[in-house]
Amino acid sequence: MNIDNIRAAVTGTGGFYNLKALIKGIRACKTLADERALIQKESAAIRTSFKEEDSFMRHNNIAKLLYIHMLGYPAHFGQIECLKLVASPRFSDKRLGYLGIMLLLDENQEVLMLVTNSLKNDMNHSNMYAVGLALCTFANIAGEEMSRDLCNEVEKLLGSSNTYIRKKAALCALRIVRRVPELLDHFIDGAKGLLTDRNHGVLLSGVTLISEMCQMSESCLDEFRKSDTSNP
Repeated sequence: MNIDNIRAAVTGTGGFYNLKALIKGIRACKTLADERALIQKESAAIRTSFKEEDSFMRHNNIAKLLYIHMLGYPAHFGQIECLKLVASPRFSDKRLGYLGIMLLLDENQEVLMLVTNSLKNDMNHSNMYAVGLALCTFANIAGEEMSRDLCNEVEKLLGSSNTYIRKKAALCALRIVRRVPELLDHFIDGAKGLLTDRNHGVLLSGVTLISEMCQMSESCLDEFRKSDTSNP
């Protein structure tokens, strides 16, 4: 069965219907040349489908595109579509969109500036898992400008009553102090509270953050020494 027959067996639109069908199609390829030809045709079909602005197909297409990216083929043309998924009210769309952003973007790309507002909105989301997605993404992609823009949001979440959020916020704070050391003072008070946390995940994240802060600043080390001596 050749590539066109494989495609015809799963869809009549010129592209594979979903990720599972695409994986089957790729596995059916007998040579690397067949695989490249299939990926090229599928990428073209995905580009065409993006123009239709169908939210269901966008989700499917991004899932396929991320798989294509994992195989080592170009997938940069899906960056903006990932941003559209992140803006969706559906959690499943947000999850896939943020995954796409982490895989397809890095802190040096201009498209990243468009992500900041979505991250800020989701850091204030009522669903803790949506907040977690935003924090996880921030910790992986934040550059200097994004760190400055969202520093206050991360500082606020560092004091959250939710251990799931607090742990992730500590790792985001670590990203910020590495990218913008002068913002270190924003997290001293919040980091002190992490040392007394009963959750091991929060405690481990807090110790990692504090170790980094103390290496960067002698005055910060003195602050934590004072805090330690004041606690019996």
